[in-house]
Amino acid sequence: MLSTSYLVPTAVMAHPTFPDHCFIRYDHHHRNDHKDLRRKRIRTTAATPASASESAYPLFSNQIQLTKDSSSRHEFYQEALKTARDKFTREISFQSKDKDISLAKALLYVAAEDEAFVSFNREMDARSLLNERRNVSSPLETEDWDSLEQMPLGGKTIPEWLSELDAIAREVEAELVSRDIGCHLVEVLEAVNLVLFELRGLTRSPVLVDSKHSYLHSVLDSGCGSAILLSIIYIEVCRRLGLTIVGSRVGEDFLIWPQTGYPEELFKVTSGHSLFAVVNGRCVEDPRSMASDLTGTSLLGLEIATNRDIIGIALANLIRLHWKRASRSNHGLMLTSPLRHVHNAGEKPNMMDKSNVPLLRPQDLRLAIMASERLLILQPHNWALRRDHGMMLYYNREYGKAVQELSICMAFAPEEEAEILEPFVEKLHLMRLESSWKSLGHAGRLTVP
Repeated sequence: MLSTSYLVPTAVMAHPTFPDHCFIRYDHHHRNDHKDLRRKRIRTTAATPASASESAYPLFSNQIQLTKDSSSRHEFYQEALKTARDKFTREISFQSKDKDISLAKALLYVAAEDEAFVSFNREMDARSLLNERRNVSSPLETEDWDSLEQMPLGGKTIPEWLSELDAIAREVEAELVSRDIGCHLVEVLEAVNLVLFELRGLTRSPVLVDSKHSYLHSVLDSGCGSAILLSIIYIEVCRRLGLTIVGSRVGEDFLIWPQTGYPEELFKVTSGHSLFAVVNGRCVEDPRSMASDLTGTSLLGLEIATNRDIIGIALANLIRLHWKRASRSNHGLMLTSPLRHVHNAGEKPNMMDKSNVPLLRPQDLRLAIMASERLLILQPHNWALRRDHGMMLYYNREYGKAVQELSICMAFAPEEEAEILEPFVEKLHLMRLESSWKSLGHAGRLTVP
C-alpha cells in the first residue's frame, strides 16, 4: 500500500541560498519592488475614475481597473514565492530538532510556492490576452489576500488544510468512542485505517502522471495520491492522536509502523493479520516484496527515516514528475544524456551547441528546478542531486548558473564522474562566453583547442 520509488540520503549540511525565481515569461516588464506581503490589495469597489475619459467610457474604465488588479496580483504572487520558500526553509532548518518539523506544514509551503508560480504565469497569460483584445470585457475578480496563509490552495488555505488533518483525527476518536473501544494499539490503528481508506476513500495512485497526486492538499481533496504522501497523512493523523509512527525504505516500498520497544509484537497475527500488515497493507504479504521477509529482529536493523528524509522523498518525487512532464515531447530524454555525448572520445569536438538543446515545457521544467532547489537545501553535498540540478539549468538555457552548479558538483563527485563532467563544463563555459561575445557585436565562433 505504502511504497515509493526513490529515496535520497539523509541531509547533513547547512543549506545554501538561491537567487530569486526566474519566471518563464519575457514579454512583460515586471516592477522590481518588494512591498510587504501584508499590504492590502486595491479593492475594485474603492476605485475611482482617474480621468473624465474613464467615466465617459465604462469599458475603458473596466479595463484600467483590470490592469490595476492584475498588477496587484502579480506583485502578490512574487512576494508569495519568496515567503513560501522562506517559511519552508525555516521549517526544515537544521537549527530545529527533527522531531519538531511538521511534515504537513513543510509540504503545504511547497505547494503554496508552486501554486504561486503557476498562478503568476496564468496571470501573465491573462494580461497578455487583455492587451491583445482590448475591446473584450472580463469579469472582475475580488479576491483579497492579506498573506500567504490566506492564498487558496485547492479551495482552502494552509491553516484550513492543517485543520483538515485535525478533523480526520477527531473522526478516528469518534469511531473509537462509537465502538466503545479503549486505546489498545491495534484498535487505534484499525480505526485510523477505517477513517482514511474506507470512510475518506484514500487510494494510492499507481502511476505518477498527474501533479495533483504529489501535493498534500490535492491528495486530501481528491483522495488519491502517491504512496509517500499517504504515509505522511497517516503519520500526521497518528501524531495528533498521540501515537508516534516511524518509517523506513525497504526495497521499493516505504514502510511505516508504530514506534515500540517490542517490535516482535508487530508481527503477531491476530484476526488473520499482523499489526505490521494492518498498517502497511498488501505489500507486507506479497512474496515478491522485500517487506514480506521482515521480522521483529530485522526491523531493528532498518534505518529509521527522519522527517527531513521523508520530505526529501516527496521532493524527489516532484522532481521526477515535473521532469517527466517537461520532457514529454522528447521521449527517453535523460538529464545526463548530454554528458555522455561530450565525454565520448569518438564525438566530434565542439558538437555541443545551443541549437542541440532540446525544447522542453518551460513551466514544468521550472517546477522541477524549484523542487531541486528545495532538496539541495536539505542535501547541499549530494553530488548526484547537484549534477541533476545543473543539468536542468542547462536544459533551461541558464548556462552561467549551470556552470556554477556543475563546477561545485565536481568538487564532491567521485573521480570517474568528475572526469565525465569536466569536458561538458568546459564546453558549457564556452557557450556562455560565446553568448557574451555575440552580445558585444562580434561575429564568428569561439572554439576550444
